[in-house]
Amino acid sequence: MHKIDYHALNAMLNLYDDKGHLQLEKDALAIKSYFNKHVLPNTRDFISLQDRISYLVQEGYYELKILNNYKKNFVYSLFNQSKKQGFRFQTFMGVLKFYSSYALKTFDGKYYLENFEDRTCMVALTLGGGNELFAMNIMKEILSGRFQPATPTFLNCGKKQRGEYISCFLLRIEDNMESIGRAINAALQLSKRGGGVSFLLTNLRESGAPIKYVKHQSSGIVPIMKMLEDAFSYANQLGARQGAGAVYLHAHHPDILKFLDTKKENADEKTRIKTLSLGVIIPDITFQLAKENKEMYLFSPYDVEKVYHQPFSELVISEIYHNLSQDKRIKKTTINARNFFQKLAEIQFESGYPYIMFEDTVNRTNPIFGHINMSNLCSEILQVNSPSEYNEDLSYKKIGTDISCNLGSLNIANTMESSNLGRTVEIAIRSLTAVSDISQIHSVSSILNGNNKSHAIGLGQMNLHGYLAREKIYYGSPESIEFTNLYFYIITYHAIRTSNLLAIERKKKFWGFSKSNYANGKYFLKYTTQTWKPKNHRVLHLFKKNKIHLPTQEEWKALAKSVKKYGLYNQNLQAIPPTGSISYINHSTSSIHPIVSRIEIRKEGKIGRVYYPAPYMTNNNLCYYKDAYEIGPKKIIDVYAAATQHIDQGLSLTLFFRDNVTTRDINKAQIYAWKKGIKTLYYVRIRQLTLKGTEVSGCVSCAL
Repeated sequence: MHKIDYHALNAMLNLYDDKGHLQLEKDALAIKSYFNKHVLPNTRDFISLQDRISYLVQEGYYELKILNNYKKNFVYSLFNQSKKQGFRFQTFMGVLKFYSSYALKTFDGKYYLENFEDRTCMVALTLGGGNELFAMNIMKEILSGRFQPATPTFLNCGKKQRGEYISCFLLRIEDNMESIGRAINAALQLSKRGGGVSFLLTNLRESGAPIKYVKHQSSGIVPIMKMLEDAFSYANQLGARQGAGAVYLHAHHPDILKFLDTKKENADEKTRIKTLSLGVIIPDITFQLAKENKEMYLFSPYDVEKVYHQPFSELVISEIYHNLSQDKRIKKTTINARNFFQKLAEIQFESGYPYIMFEDTVNRTNPIFGHINMSNLCSEILQVNSPSEYNEDLSYKKIGTDISCNLGSLNIANTMESSNLGRTVEIAIRSLTAVSDISQIHSVSSILNGNNKSHAIGLGQMNLHGYLAREKIYYGSPESIEFTNLYFYIITYHAIRTSNLLAIERKKKFWGFSKSNYANGKYFLKYTTQTWKPKNHRVLHLFKKNKIHLPTQEEWKALAKSVKKYGLYNQNLQAIPPTGSISYINHSTSSIHPIVSRIEIRKEGKIGRVYYPAPYMTNNNLCYYKDAYEIGPKKIIDVYAAATQHIDQGLSLTLFFRDNVTTRDINKAQIYAWKKGIKTLYYVRIRQLTLKGTEVSGCVSCAL
């Protein structure tokens, strides 16, 4: 068996043996083969640790100033201690993903210069900022599998040749050529340095609007979308990450149908958008109009700003809809509200887009003063922004606040086994805050300004389905919903407690704290006026066996009092991203979604198909591994709703449907999500029909 290629061993996961069992043991053999045949022969050897670090600094691989924050003996000790933590890759996909996407390589790409422990140490040293105990704790939390920084952070920390550490950027575009020009430049600058970038298009005047009072001159939003798409295609992060962008538009913008049509399969090439992601902002009034089968008005942003002296995106459309519809100074057109939702579902059926942000739900639950008007490339970042103003030479007349967010996720299965869950959350929050503190994006001043004022972060979660299945709980069951509710209840307490400690230590609050619902105490009422305890004995057992304490009302009251007195350092604390690559290296199911398949099939570049078995799956517990298409959108929404009530930002929620789905089914799921208090919807995924005759006998993926 040892002579079989590691790809072949990995592929055997997808075939049942002659007894009808999954061949899960083959993946361990694939890992061993990959190390022996690929990793070890292609890893640069060094005489000693000291020799290795000296070489990597001198040759321009490691950043010397990061290492100089510590005594040399500590640096060596950290690397040596990391080898004693017992880290092991659990899947072939995990080890492959690390060495193909994260491990430092020689500039010619021929040899590896790091293993997982080495990469972790450089992350710990970077984020530790000279604090030895903090750096040691970060290293232990990552290698324990409890905390995993997001890709930009994990990929770039400690490297001399690097991109930024930040996962997401969100920028407004105002209705003037200077702002549009700045946006194109920002797309280039941010795409080459960091994570995904999204833009708000809502304030841009519609097609046919006047320019300098001359009617029918504006080309609308589609040409700007094309320019942004070209910018993202051109710029990437040193070839390591392709540029990726999204654009958001309000449902009541006059160009909304043209916006959606850019994703039609048969769209004209002049208008078709291939790689840019689309998001639609939908207020409550749109649902109400659809329920009553009424026409919905689309309002000219150009006229709205002239009349209200505010950009379209700053207005709460549900509150002023009827005033706008009766105001003769504002040009408007109409479409049928139900037809709009039908169109939305049709485009999602074809392309998976657009994402949806439920505008009023987002703002009702937003603890920060101001109006949230957009989201990000993965639909989980929800923060307040403010506009910039420009001079004719494109210099800033007034620097606004655009958004950046630093992400990292806890592995729920491992976090539940932490000897001190509160400490694990604290180290994660402090680590993400360190990313905010050391990130200075001077190429886009509004991003720099926003980060310096907000210190916003997004602590995520992953491996919910893996954990539930390991504990023999069905995803979407009442037990799973109660566990999700109470788990996020605990995480939220410790996240806020840590941010409060940071404010006390640094004697600094996030800008605008005094106007927030944290300051006036409204945010804490749901925790200080009711008791949060497990009702199901199985859920109680999960917390009890790991000695995990659920914060009491008195503890919440004490925390609320401390927050009111000293404030919070971070404007935003939690966001649940999709966690793609980091889930594989962390042996996790993605985010808090259910699995998409018991054996997931991924195409990894030139390598071809790679098979990833669901974490903790054995031949004896397969019944707990129903996939997302089997589980269906309703139960997934129920689980997400349980978590949503504790998350200050958003959660990437994908809707999964079987191949017999109709557009009506998609609309019903959207309405159900809206009614359950979901803030955003990410992709729509439809299981494709398997062509008759293509099934492989004994194939796991075809036997679902």
